[in-house]
Amino acid sequence: MKVLVTGATSFLGQHIVGQLAERGDIVTTFQRSSFDGPGISTRGSINDPDAISKAMADQQAVIHLAAKVAPLGSWKDFYSVNVEGTKALHAAAATAGASRFIYISTPSVAHFGNSISGESALPAMPDKVIGHYPRSKAIAESWLLQQSSMSLPVVALRPHLVIGPGDPQLIGRVVDRALHNRLFTVGSGLALVDTTWVDNAASATIAALDRCEFLAGKALVVSNGEPRTIFELFSQITAAANIQWNQRSISPKIATLAGHLIEKVWLLSHKKSEPPITSFMAKQLSTAHWFDQSDTTSALHWQPKISLDEGFELLHKWFAQN
Repeated sequence: MKVLVTGATSFLGQHIVGQLAERGDIVTTFQRSSFDGPGISTRGSINDPDAISKAMADQQAVIHLAAKVAPLGSWKDFYSVNVEGTKALHAAAATAGASRFIYISTPSVAHFGNSISGESALPAMPDKVIGHYPRSKAIAESWLLQQSSMSLPVVALRPHLVIGPGDPQLIGRVVDRALHNRLFTVGSGLALVDTTWVDNAASATIAALDRCEFLAGKALVVSNGEPRTIFELFSQITAAANIQWNQRSISPKIATLAGHLIEKVWLLSHKKSEPPITSFMAKQLSTAHWFDQSDTTSALHWQPKISLDEGFELLHKWFAQN
C-alpha cells in the first residue's frame, strides 16, 4: 500500500513509518524538516496546499500525525495547524483518490478535568476541554469524522500517553525534572493513568489502517490497558534512568491555581520556555484517566504485544546504553 505519513519526525511517527516499511508498504513522509528514516521524504508545511497536493499524489492512504503540540501558545497558531491544516490534507486526500484516512488524535479531546475510569472513547467536546491544543484537536477530529464516507473512510485514534525509549514528552520531562529536583506529584500520586508503549501505539495505528473501511467514522482510545498510578510511573521512569527520586507533592488546588497564574505570566511575557506547570497539567496529574480497551481491541483485531513491565525493562537497558 502507498501510505503518506505526516509528522513522521515525531516520536510515534518514526515508529509508525518503521513498522510500515518493515512490512513492505511504500511510505512517503511529509514534515517541515528532513527525515532520515525509511521511505520517500518530502518537506513542507501542512498549511501549504501545493506542498500537500504534491505529497498526496498517487497515495492510497494517509496517516495524519502532524500537529502543533505545546502547553501554551496562541489560539490562531493552534487553529491554523491543527484544524485548517487537517482540512487541507483531507481535501488533498479526496482529490488524490486516497481510500483511507487515519487521524491521530488525543484522549484530551474528551477530558474536561474530571476523572475518567474505565470509559470507552467519549465524543470530542471542543467547548468543554481545557486548553488550546485539546480544543483544536477536538474541532479537527469532530469535523473529520463527519466527512467520513464510503470512498474516503476516516478513523480517529487517540493513543494515550505514548512512552518508550527516546520519548521526549512524559519520560523526557520526568527525567529532566527529577534531575533538577523539580519532580512532584499533584495530590497523593495515586490516581490511575493509562500509558501506551510506543510499539503498541504504532501497531494499533497500522491495524486501524488495515481495517479503516470497517471502522469509518469511529474514534478509538488506544492504550496498553494497564493503568498505573502516577507515583509508580514516576518511580519506574526515574529508576530506569538511575535517578534517586523521593516523592514530594503539592495539593491539586494549589497546583491548579499556580498553573493559571503561570500561564498568564508566560503568555504576557512571551516566554518560549516550557512552563513548570499549567492548569491542564495539574488536572492530568491529579485525576484518573484510564480507559476500557475492549472496544478498541475488538474493532482493530489487535492486542498490545509489549507489556508495561517488559517496556520498563527495555527502558532500563536503553538508559544504561545511552
